[in-house]
Amino acid sequence: MILYNCPPSGNCYKVRLFAALNGLELSVRDVDLAAAEQHQPWFAALNPWQKVPVLQDGDTVVWDSQAILVYLAERHQLWEWWPSEPAARARVAAWLSISGNEIQHGPADARLVRVFDAPLDYPNAVANAARTLGTLDKWLSLHPWLEGSRPTLAECAAYPYIALAPEGGITLDAYPAVRRWVAAVEALPGYVSVDA
Repeated sequence: MILYNCPPSGNCYKVRLFAALNGLELSVRDVDLAAAEQHQPWFAALNPWQKVPVLQDGDTVVWDSQAILVYLAERHQLWEWWPSEPAARARVAAWLSISGNEIQHGPADARLVRVFDAPLDYPNAVANAARTLGTLDKWLSLHPWLEGSRPTLAECAAYPYIALAPEGGITLDAYPAVRRWVAAVEALPGYVSVDA
């Protein structure tokens, strides 16, 4: 399996983290976004949105980090991460959506502005981050993990941009349950940091 990757990307990190936690081997090929390699015809043929990550597994090509997580869990029958019971699966899927919306448009956007000088509305990202982290902290004060009694795909989808929030000027100091959860993810066997 080939992962088309950009090392500092939180979305790419979601896939690398899940693979590391489950001992899945990926051949990582970095795409030079600064040189606009993602707009080259060969890459646009893999992903019409011209974004990383992209996973190529033989003839199968999957893009979008959340979709790749689901594909890997299904492909390798990792049901503890992607439960087969419908209600539990729906709850994990909800966290995948939250990762692509509330977390993306809060902590992730703030990091894009601060680290990559992205032309986004920083005050709006900070306000969104406060709402998201406040809700997440309340949830995690009552639950050990995002869904159920053990980590799931929800952790791999949500953790990267929450843990990287300080790079965007978003402190986690006011969110003790979030900090506890971040530490719990980082204590999982096989865990790798974004720099790994």
